[in-house]
Amino acid sequence: MGTVGQKEEKTQQHVVTLFRERLGYAYLGEWSDRESNSNIEQDLRWRFLREKQGYNDGLIRRALYLLEKAAGDTNKSLYDRNRAVYALLRYAVKVKRSAGENTEDVWLIDWDHPERNHFAIAEEVTVAATDPRATSSARTSCSTSTASPSR
Repeated sequence: MGTVGQKEEKTQQHVVTLFRERLGYAYLGEWSDRESNSNIEQDLRWRFLREKQGYNDGLIRRALYLLEKAAGDTNKSLYDRNRAVYALLRYAVKVKRSAGENTEDVWLIDWDHPERNHFAIAEEVTVAATDPRATSSARTSCSTSTASPSR
């Protein structure tokens, strides 16, 4: 390995240590060869929304569908997709349990109590781009699983 590769690896280890030891992130491992990496880790988010925040499966399914839809809408520019995802993260996903019912907010991040959120870091994450105009490859990446304030 050349000098550049050694420096990059050392820097990456410092970043991982910082996130784990100083910021309290969970460590997910090295994911370069992991199947089906995604920019939205459904299993982590689903588990957090259900177990920690108490949302039912129907609300979670609809909220995550809308999040995936916003993130993967290749009819929009990458900028517009990022804006749409940000709005869902910042202002909640508006979901109906079923037709004719009132809309409920599914909060993906607890902004009022950040310590209630679950944060994790993974190394060498590569996400296959669904849009040929965008590439998603990260040497060290953060994956977060967060949800709403207690009701």
